[in-house]
Amino acid sequence: MLNSVAKGLGLALVLVCCLFVGPQPSWADWICDGDRLSVEITRGAVDVTGLMEDIPNSAEGTLPGDGVLVRWRDMTLQLPRTNNAGSPSYTDGRWWWRVVDASSPEFFERRGSVIRYECELI
Repeated sequence: MLNSVAKGLGLALVLVCCLFVGPQPSWADWICDGDRLSVEITRGAVDVTGLMEDIPNSAEGTLPGDGVLVRWRDMTLQLPRTNNAGSPSYTDGRWWWRVVDASSPEFFERRGSVIRYECELI
């Protein structure tokens, strides 16, 4: 009996902790052009609580206002989500990031011409 009560209290404590700890951002790591690149999805200010209809232009769990933090070669790029159709893509006009295939994401830089960096999942 005491063991059951202890298990129940332990489970209740875990559930309460889950309520107070927000969801962690999504992230992944790749090697791009020989250097480690990490990506963290950041959630924007769109609050979907209580909406009766879906938000237009939501794709693969991302909403308008979301973005990514790309850390690569001593840089941290904050790229907002685009409104392009298809898989979510992120750009600031110079840098472009999109994951259609996790083993080979698209990472481009526009400097007069487009420079494509080859990336592979770690």
